[in-house]
Amino acid sequence: MSETTETTTGTGQGDNPAGGLLDILEDLAALVENARSVPLSTNVKVDRDQALALVDELRDALPTQVARADEVLAAARDTLDDAHRQAEEIVAAARARAIELVQSEQVVVQAQSRAADVVAEAESRAAALRTDADAYCDGRLADFQQDLDALSSQVRAGREKLAERLEKGTPRVRWDAVADPRWPQERRS
Repeated sequence: MSETTETTTGTGQGDNPAGGLLDILEDLAALVENARSVPLSTNVKVDRDQALALVDELRDALPTQVARADEVLAAARDTLDDAHRQAEEIVAAARARAIELVQSEQVVVQAQSRAADVVAEAESRAAALRTDADAYCDGRLADFQQDLDALSSQVRAGREKLAERLEKGTPRVRWDAVADPRWPQERRS
């Protein structure tokens, strides 16, 4: 290893294995890119100690980085699972609310239908009661008219009798002037 290429392996990355895989890979790439070419070939001379130091850093950092990646993936998976669970809860709550709204609307529709039926029945019963009341009143008025007609006939007959008596000159007796008024006896035949 006669020729060495100066490269920086990142300050303090040997002490900190979590210094970053990308930084170590960049240092390794810089080591190869800056290495001297072997004459008449595409090969290069690389400082073995530097290359092995970078590989050791990769070996040290790789488990840490993989563990971090696993942690990030697990956290992402947990977050995704939590988001799925929350989404399912939201969808379930929305479905329950939709069912509740549909049922309450059905209840409203049923209540409106029942109310319309009750109103129609009440109007029908009211019309029937009105018809019955009108018929009853008409019957009572007809009876009253008959009674009045009969009473009117009796009054007319009584007045005619009185008129006959008055024409004959029979004196009229005032019942309030008589000490012991007695009704005339009916004629016996």
